[in-house]
Amino acid sequence: MNLVKRNNTNSFPFVMDELFKDLMGGTQYVNKTAPVNIKETENNFLVELMAPGFKKEEFNIELDNDILTISNEVKTEKTEGEEGKFTRKEFSYSSFKRSFTLPETVNQEGIQAQYEDGILKIMLPKKEEALPKEKKVISIS
Repeated sequence: MNLVKRNNTNSFPFVMDELFKDLMGGTQYVNKTAPVNIKETENNFLVELMAPGFKKEEFNIELDNDILTISNEVKTEKTEGEEGKFTRKEFSYSSFKRSFTLPETVNQEGIQAQYEDGILKIMLPKKEEALPKEKKVISIS
């Protein structure tokens, strides 16, 4: 006979979550962090932040002491039911904030941002000194 050890400590919170989810009309709170890809090429760095469903005006991009901060905050109120008497009212709030320390090789004056198809793209060009130099052939005299 084999003994199987079961860990039931996590099942009670799960049952309670499901119970309150049904009783409270499916309300759940989600903590969001926008996923990021960072790619380096010969001439620049590209930061791609996945944040679908937003408008470009809802993003805040700041640069302070070599720290690039990308943030977003959206508050919405959705109402269902009769006028003046609510049968259901939901508030929604979502936000995120990501910060990155920029390398010294970034030309901070040339930073550009674009939001398209749910992806915020931030182009961080490299300084001239950081760009790869052409190979020089030295002739022998």
